[in-house]
Amino acid sequence: MRKVSALLMATERRAISGLAGLYASRMLGLFMVLPVLALYGDTLAGSTPLLIGVALGMYGLTQAALQIPFGLLSDRIGRKRVIAMGLVIFALGSVVAAMADTIWGVILGRALQGSGAVAAAIMALLADQTREHVRTVAMATIGLSIGVSFAIAMVLGPWLAAWAGLSAVFWFTALLTLVSLFVLWRWVPPAPRRLRHRDVGLDRQQLKCVITRPDLWRLDFSIFALHLVLMAIFVAIPFRLLNAGVAVEYHGLAYLVVMALSFVAMVPLVIVAEKRQRMKLMCLLAIGAIGISLGSLGLPLSQGHWLFVWLFVFFTGFNLLEATLPSMLSKLAPAGAKGTAMGVYSTSQFLGAFLGGTLGGVLAHHWGLNAVFIGCACLALVWWLAMLRMPSPPPLSSEVVALHDTQPDTLDLLMEHLADVVGVEDVMVVPEERLMYLKVNRQQLDRAALTKLISPPKT
Repeated sequence: MRKVSALLMATERRAISGLAGLYASRMLGLFMVLPVLALYGDTLAGSTPLLIGVALGMYGLTQAALQIPFGLLSDRIGRKRVIAMGLVIFALGSVVAAMADTIWGVILGRALQGSGAVAAAIMALLADQTREHVRTVAMATIGLSIGVSFAIAMVLGPWLAAWAGLSAVFWFTALLTLVSLFVLWRWVPPAPRRLRHRDVGLDRQQLKCVITRPDLWRLDFSIFALHLVLMAIFVAIPFRLLNAGVAVEYHGLAYLVVMALSFVAMVPLVIVAEKRQRMKLMCLLAIGAIGISLGSLGLPLSQGHWLFVWLFVFFTGFNLLEATLPSMLSKLAPAGAKGTAMGVYSTSQFLGAFLGGTLGGVLAHHWGLNAVFIGCACLALVWWLAMLRMPSPPPLSSEVVALHDTQPDTLDLLMEHLADVVGVEDVMVVPEERLMYLKVNRQQLDRAALTKLISPPKT
């Protein structure tokens, strides 16, 4: 069997590698601040635990507000133009934060960083540049790049801050963004077309259906809670490492060990979730692990080596959910509504990041560091109970198929025939896009019958 990479055209390889790099470098700049801002923010004028928490999460507020408008704008004036504009805003925010000597300056810089909300535009450009049958691989590459950037940020941020201070983290982010602009200009090819893609973009007509479905909003709440607790605990974790005797310059090494071990532990759990159809079980297990680890970190007993044990448990659960929640969303979203579902999901994630930083700051400011962990553990309990009654997602996957020159009066008949194919669970035909969106059960799918229906007629 040929490898998927061998099936990619040269322009697709360039688009995937370039846009994955853009996405990863941008997220790297946002994540590098997490393990260092609480430690170094004390040197900023006007700093309090509450305002440090706000600074940590502020990017999420502007990101949540602007990601959908930026995506819609890219439909009108062009993907690369919007992405370049967003990267410039992101670089400006990094410079503002680097030059700030007050906590309010850092908050402003983080707000500007989030205002460069180009995630939707990057995904849309990637869809423009890739054919339907390789688009899933392209999107998975973006997802993998985010996970890698998070792990690198946990190591690189503390090292840069220990070497040259907090401002160095922001200056490095600005430099990285300038490199990203060069990559966008010279490496990413211009899009041959600019179309709406229901598998990556927002469809307003489907928004109500996506928001009101209980299984989908449970997943939205899950990503909201996951990033809320992540942001909140980084108000406290750096100080716990100091109390455990880990010098500031070695925080990056501590995160490296914990993250590496948690990735290794996550892999077999993801395999069980995907291959054995135990996604709900693994989700509940991960939420339970997060809740137990957070509750334990809030107790006086979480000292010495126990601190690293509970951090390992937390990040194993965190990485497992980061890998499985999008997969669950893809399985549950109706045919043709994956992009809309992902838009709501991403907005929930960024709102969670903002509220998490703020909540962590409030708890630390009024009740101390232990209250941060205990408060997040209580949220994890509510989260676990909310997911307990969620039905297990069916083993479905999305497929996007190009329409051949089918006459409009035969489309209804085509949909009826597709619905009769074994393994095809949902069908949406969009004539103006010349595409069909299918939800299929690959374990039961009659591939021969499907191929016969969607193949162009012989001439």
